[in-house]
Amino acid sequence: MPAFHVERSVLIDATPEKVFETVSDYATWTAWSPWLPADRDAKVTVSEDSNSVGSRYHWAGPVVGEGEMRHLTLKSPQRIEDELNFLKPHRSKSKVTFEIVPSGQQTKVTWHMDGKLPWFMFWMTGMMKTFIGMDFQRGLKMLKELIETGTVLSNTEVDKIVEMGEGVTKGDLLIGIREKCSLDEVGAKMQAILPRVQQGLAAAGVATDGDVVSVYHPVDIKCGDVDFTTGWTVPHGTVTPSGLTSLQLSDGEAFHVRHTGSYENLGNAWSAAYQYARAKKIKLAKRAAFEVYRNDPAQTPCAELVTDIYLPV
Repeated sequence: MPAFHVERSVLIDATPEKVFETVSDYATWTAWSPWLPADRDAKVTVSEDSNSVGSRYHWAGPVVGEGEMRHLTLKSPQRIEDELNFLKPHRSKSKVTFEIVPSGQQTKVTWHMDGKLPWFMFWMTGMMKTFIGMDFQRGLKMLKELIETGTVLSNTEVDKIVEMGEGVTKGDLLIGIREKCSLDEVGAKMQAILPRVQQGLAAAGVATDGDVVSVYHPVDIKCGDVDFTTGWTVPHGTVTPSGLTSLQLSDGEAFHVRHTGSYENLGNAWSAAYQYARAKKIKLAKRAAFEVYRNDPAQTPCAELVTDIYLPV
């Protein structure tokens, strides 16, 4: 059976004792689980004693499937070893480890998973490692936010298939700048791009009263790169100013998911969209998906930022 190992790390502004206390307590896991945003109907059951050797965390839902975690070793504040059993849709068993070590004034947490795939799924090993790694990154980001601030600003609403067109965006032509970078660089790149787009549109006398939109062009996700175009929607027929690029937004139907909260946690909604589509057998089109930012981050509290995601079907 093909074996795999995945690990991801994060630095948290807290003591090792505080980090250990949070991670070892299964009662906290629903707040920072990277999988539950996809499945509002999932039922989570935690042992009454949630932070001892033998404690269990069980989940079951139509999108996330069914499985159970169990604490095997708790060595405070350095190490947690768990057994992970997937029950549905496929049975498998993995070992999960959290290593917690001081790092200057911070604490470094490393989330490990060691497992095996059924022999007939050997061809998925690379893809599985990529997706699990991305899930771990999102989970650790939320764990960091929970420990440092006491809350996680992220709420995902899986909606339905909607008709694109009037009401989805103000204008169906996007004028902006196309960029390619690593996933970790996307936020900073967008912040740098938008003022340049705004200046270019203003110089050409084009109003920026449409929606701010980012279109994500298809890439090989295993490479860890993102290819996107960010800018403003404008009326059809608007001439593209020099130095900028334009593209027509997808028409037809799209699967809609809404995220409310920090842009840092937008990955939860994207992951939920693809998880849900896969579980419900929604056939996605091989066209660029996009997100629409419904309010201004300069004037809106982070907890109230609304982003709509559309995946063409």
